[in-house]
Amino acid sequence: MVRAGMWGLAALMTVAALSGCANKGRLAPVDDHSIGGAYGGASRALPGAENAGKPGYYTVKPGDTLIRIGMDNGQSWRDIIRWNKLDNPNLIETGQVLRVAPPPADVVAVPRPVTPPSATPAKPAEPAPATPVATADAPEDALNFQWPVRGNLISGFDESKNKGLDIGGKAGDPVLASADGRVVYAGAGLRGYGNLIILKHNNTFLTAYAHNQTLLVKEDQTIKRGQKIAEMGNSDADQVKLHFEIRRQGKPVDPAKYLPGN
Repeated sequence: MVRAGMWGLAALMTVAALSGCANKGRLAPVDDHSIGGAYGGASRALPGAENAGKPGYYTVKPGDTLIRIGMDNGQSWRDIIRWNKLDNPNLIETGQVLRVAPPPADVVAVPRPVTPPSATPAKPAEPAPATPVATADAPEDALNFQWPVRGNLISGFDESKNKGLDIGGKAGDPVLASADGRVVYAGAGLRGYGNLIILKHNNTFLTAYAHNQTLLVKEDQTIKRGQKIAEMGNSDADQVKLHFEIRRQGKPVDPAKYLPGN
């Protein structure tokens, strides 16, 4: 009986090892390994627990992936790995607290130009014309978004049911970047989105392009407004369409309010 038990244990260890190999390289959803969680046992403090509830931090929930966490917080999943010094992005746990905002060392202040004092009194300025003047903060909220595709609107934005616009078209139609940005995700690792591209435009805005047939860009690639980034398809969808989202600080907003009249 002892020998049978040993063989059973060896078989179990082999299955566990094979299972680990099968998941290698994937940003898998987390399981419930929280304090006193599914496996019981002694309580233990999870990484980052002291930061729970603080601004710029996120507490991991069951089913989360770093891709989803990054998208929902307006960040690149790779930056989240770096900020939290994660050795294995698959090993995040329910209840773990992650930094989802740049640490102070990552924030670079841009100095404002200073005009040296003049030796002679300055002439009084002429009254400014009655037109709007852009402020230093305007670029964050004044991106010149364009439509990513031309097609029929299948469904509009609904905060609870549809986090963006669904636009119809033909398989292979070009999908264009809505604004200048950087690719922070390109792949099929987010359930419900199929072949997905996420662009980060600045510290405020992301755009997402889902259900593509073909992806034409790679992560960390710099993209220009109007550049072809994908071809329309129906990956993880019931028909050929582009699902397009604009996210402001991670929160989905109605793209129709930011796009020009179509």
